[in-house]
Amino acid sequence: MRNTRHLVLSASLLVALTGCKSAPKAEAPAAPAGPTMETAKGPRIYVTNEVSGELTVIDATTMKQLEQLKIGTRPRGIHPSPDGKTLYIALSGTPIGGPGVDESTLPPSDHSKDGIGVFDVAQNKLVRTIPGGSDPENFDLSKDGKKLYVSNEDEGAVSIIDIESGKIDATQKMGAQPEGVKTSPDGSFVYVTSEAGGNISVLDPKSGKITATFPVGHRPRNVAFTPDSKTAYINAENDGTVTVVDVARKKITKTIELGKPGEVKPMFVLMSPDATKLYTSTGRGGKVVVIDTKTQTPVGDVAVGKRPWGIALSPDGKTLYTANGPSNDVSAVDLATMTVTAKAPSGGSPWGLVVLP
Repeated sequence: MRNTRHLVLSASLLVALTGCKSAPKAEAPAAPAGPTMETAKGPRIYVTNEVSGELTVIDATTMKQLEQLKIGTRPRGIHPSPDGKTLYIALSGTPIGGPGVDESTLPPSDHSKDGIGVFDVAQNKLVRTIPGGSDPENFDLSKDGKKLYVSNEDEGAVSIIDIESGKIDATQKMGAQPEGVKTSPDGSFVYVTSEAGGNISVLDPKSGKITATFPVGHRPRNVAFTPDSKTAYINAENDGTVTVVDVARKKITKTIELGKPGEVKPMFVLMSPDATKLYTSTGRGGKVVVIDTKTQTPVGDVAVGKRPWGIALSPDGKTLYTANGPSNDVSAVDLATMTVTAKAPSGGSPWGLVVLP
């Protein structure tokens, strides 16, 4: 959705870390390699900040902020390449709004700022921006890492992008306000959520066509699969629930209640490495809820900050990190004790995050 946070348009060019006032085009070298690789002694957290247009880099061991990089307008979805050498970041020139907002009152969209930023981890800079369709919000990669499947929020569509050529292979219309995109672990299909339609569209990577649509609840946001690709978990924001879906039958088999609708608004779902737990951020609920995937019931929660959105796990699966929007920070949660052990400042309205070893 178009979030209710205030709009701050940021430059889409990466500012040189040396303090230079001018920056080259995104296709050209944007900055010398920064100190991140030398400074971080372990895993690093990369956070997109929707309002300030920045990419924050945090040392996951010390929870110290290493860098704050201007990356483009409204950075939201972020995913690494399979080898972890590249980060892809969704950028959008569409103004921030919200559900029910009269879009005629918003500034006009600047689609020249739409795209998928390609960030080289070793060089620590944005090396190019490729097309991502209109108003890209989130995306996922194909199993081989060669394609991107991108939700185009304002057009109610999903685009298939060839990374090497930087071209859009196809765009398929689907339900209104698509957001979450998830490739199945076996790579045979892709789920795309429609917030306004309350359903899932199933994209066939081979044909590039949407082959099925089925309902999953009010305002579905994201998807997590079991490793065998047989079961999907989808958070329904306005219902305060997570729905469990039998992939083969395309049917809901269980609805897991997390709290009172409106007070708890699940925003993101993430499967544990061993698939025994599902982690769900609850937005204005301010917590992360842990669901036991065997019993399909909540087994614990922890308060992390204001409106947690994106979540990610440490490489060893022992620590959970949350992007807390209005708090402008990232929390680290020790999953053994279910306590917040540290927080690190981020930029304006952190949205998504990934952790690299």
